[in-house]
Amino acid sequence: MAKLSRAARREAGQAYLFLAPSLIIFLVLVLMPVLFSGYLAFTNWNFTSGLKGIQWIGLKNFAKLHTDRNFNFALKNTFIYTATSVPMTLLIAMVFAYFLNGRVYCQKLIRTFVFIPYISNMVALALLFRCLFRSDGIINSMLTTNFGMEEGLKWMSSNDLNKIPVILLSTWAAVGYSMIVYMAAMQGIPESLYEAAAIDGASSHQVFWRITVPLISPTTFFLMIIRMIAVFKIFTSISVLSGDIVARGNISLIVKIYQDAFGNYKFGYASAEAWVLFIIIFAATLLQFWGKKKWVNE
Repeated sequence: MAKLSRAARREAGQAYLFLAPSLIIFLVLVLMPVLFSGYLAFTNWNFTSGLKGIQWIGLKNFAKLHTDRNFNFALKNTFIYTATSVPMTLLIAMVFAYFLNGRVYCQKLIRTFVFIPYISNMVALALLFRCLFRSDGIINSMLTTNFGMEEGLKWMSSNDLNKIPVILLSTWAAVGYSMIVYMAAMQGIPESLYEAAAIDGASSHQVFWRITVPLISPTTFFLMIIRMIAVFKIFTSISVLSGDIVARGNISLIVKIYQDAFGNYKFGYASAEAWVLFIIIFAATLLQFWGKKKWVNE
């Protein structure tokens, strides 16, 4: 094996020197906490007792998850958020992108308005939705005024309704980014395909479903993955919308993990929950990669 020249060694040393800060940050703030969390998942540890208070209990934390009703509620709600918010976000974003790629009045202004929620602070957006959906908020005022309801709906206190504001908020905040990505994908479709479809007499509906949607399927797959991961980690919108008390009807896995770790100081149990969440996300991602061959146009 040929030895590196002095200049090559110097260049490699400079590269490692520039990489060192990022590598140290990754080791200290990412890798070490992940490994420590993996260890804590098999222990019983109250943070206030210090490292000496760590007790090895094996798989008891994972066994307890099966009988934890709050964990089951959180798991169910998280799947509901994912199954509703992700398709809604992609469908709305695709429609916006399709029409805003054409000749639309105030096109750039509409794009800006749709994209603004994505770059806005989630706490501010959640506070806005909290005002909209409170008992004397705008939504209930519209319902009582225009639809003859005697009293407004209890959006945040009802276990049947409190998921709706969370789903709408997470969808509204994500449409802008997905729209921009879809627009970039649509602009890469050859114009000749649309011209050929027009010559053949295809309607705009047929052009959208037979040309546009199949050709942007790789983009749809990409957005589906990142949105699924984002919704599985939904936290801020639920915490702010619910205030001090998060109801069983809208609690998510991340909120449950936060409550157990920093509310009840059950760091071992919270770590086990976090690893279950990781396994679910990893399995769902693999499942989507396995199924993409059937619908993604590569």
